[in-house]
Amino acid sequence: MAIYHCSIKIISRGKGKSAVAAAAYRAGEKITNEFDGETHDYTRKGGVVHTEILLPDHAPAAFSDRAVLWNEVEKIEKMKNAQLAREIELALPRELTREQSISLVREYVKRHFVAAGMCADICVHDTGGGNPHAHVMLTMRPFDECGAWGAKQKKEYILDRDGNKIYDRKKRQYKCKSIPATDWNEQTKAEEWRAAWAQVCNQCLEQNGHAERIDHRSYERQGIDQIPTVHLGVAASAMEKRGIRTERGDLNREIEVTNQKLRQLKARISKLQDWLKEEQANTEPPTLADYIQSILSRKAQAGKSGYSQSLYNLKDAAKMLNFLQQNQIQDMAGLDKKFKSMIGEQLDIQGKLKPVERRLATLKKHLEQADIYFKYKGKKPLTETEQILFTAAKDYLKGVMNGKTAIPTKTWKAEYTKLTAERKTLNQRYLALKDEVKEAEQIRKSVYSILRQEQREQQPHRAQDMEH
Repeated sequence: MAIYHCSIKIISRGKGKSAVAAAAYRAGEKITNEFDGETHDYTRKGGVVHTEILLPDHAPAAFSDRAVLWNEVEKIEKMKNAQLAREIELALPRELTREQSISLVREYVKRHFVAAGMCADICVHDTGGGNPHAHVMLTMRPFDECGAWGAKQKKEYILDRDGNKIYDRKKRQYKCKSIPATDWNEQTKAEEWRAAWAQVCNQCLEQNGHAERIDHRSYERQGIDQIPTVHLGVAASAMEKRGIRTERGDLNREIEVTNQKLRQLKARISKLQDWLKEEQANTEPPTLADYIQSILSRKAQAGKSGYSQSLYNLKDAAKMLNFLQQNQIQDMAGLDKKFKSMIGEQLDIQGKLKPVERRLATLKKHLEQADIYFKYKGKKPLTETEQILFTAAKDYLKGVMNGKTAIPTKTWKAEYTKLTAERKTLNQRYLALKDEVKEAEQIRKSVYSILRQEQREQQPHRAQDMEH
């Protein structure tokens, strides 16, 4: 089944990243970084099935060489915290052939990035484990008409009402502000690229006779009440394919169980709400506790059996009257309000569970990568698979630690334990509330049943009174 995955991130020197190293790893090549002299050799990396570089107008032809391109990027960026490249990771529809997938990525990149003036380095990965995907590295600077790197920002003078430049006496210069040379870093652009990927994928799937479709919007924006699963990644997908359980796989299975509960709850609530509207339309809201008690007492004394036997059961009758009295329900509007509030509490628990589950998923991923990192740190020699896992874990931890050196494993575990307990409490309250709603539903049905039968029995008497 086709899935949507389009992540956009920045490769930054400030986070210890290198554009050369990233390009070498994704392409499975050996490239020396002229900026620091370090050689990155990933020629033994498997699963790289296609690589190519696409250049815009005015870009030097020499940039078609991967080593030249990214070394020039490292050279032009002088700042220690410079943004070196933008990377877009794309999940490829498994319904398409490899050739169709490559063509799909190429056309998407040409239309939305190369046409805008970016150099694009495309690497398609497929280990045969059911997780085909593409890495697209993009340059961050535009080119001028001579093929030279342009500035990321340009200076713009601040003008007064008459259109004249304003002089700053303290700084002894005219006031100005920096304006981005392109719109590539705008949030709206990322949303545009994400939506475009879904669109071109769906077009390609349709053209090739596949009914599957993907959507770039979150479940919340689509109106889907469920928790999204986490992306398995290459290593975990391969292990799950071989029947080996993984932490991410277990997490997704746990999320699916929770989503099943949420779907059942939503269906139940929808059914109850529909029934509520129907019953409200057919019943006039009378007074309740005393009125119901008087009806039951009168029928019991008369020895009539027109009602369900459960209504004459003293225990059931007491439970119904206690519910009405304890909740201070005086009329049908009050009963409806109480019932709606119980349903609302169910929805509230559902809303609280979603961010807890999302954070638990994030923490689980943090801890998983930390475990891999510490497992292989200092181990010599490392197998190719172990090196890949260690490098991936190291890069991931750097990306989430915001420059910090100490891995806060203890803090993550403490938070995970706390949130696990919170989730347990919420689930327990959900189960308890489920029984309470079920009981309230039965009481409500019984109340409506009594009132409807009482109304029917009163109608002949009213007709006789009108004749007299």
